[in-house]
Amino acid sequence: MEISSKMAAETPAATYKIGHSGETPEQRAAREFESVFLTNAVEEMLKSVDIGEFGGGHAEETWRGFLARAYADQIAGQGLTGISQQVVGTIQAYRSGLSAGLSEDEK
Repeated sequence: MEISSKMAAETPAATYKIGHSGETPEQRAAREFESVFLTNAVEEMLKSVDIGEFGGGHAEETWRGFLARAYADQIAGQGLTGISQQVVGTIQAYRSGLSAGLSEDEK
């Protein structure tokens, strides 16, 4: 499993940052949720592949977590999974429902 340097060179570094400037708090929270979710998914996938030079043991377990987080941050930064968009939509629907249920005095 490799991430080529060509791919990293062609994609702006800002794409992979979890905290994009101009994001609303909902978008930031959704992107962070997506990254954590994807980290767990990637960690599970990494358990079934041979990474190569890792020799096993405690160090491998530690570094695989860092590797999984790096992959997840890149995937989430591209915004192609739709997870964060769904979370933002759910947050907005929840807030709309709350504000619709409040009387004018409570708002």
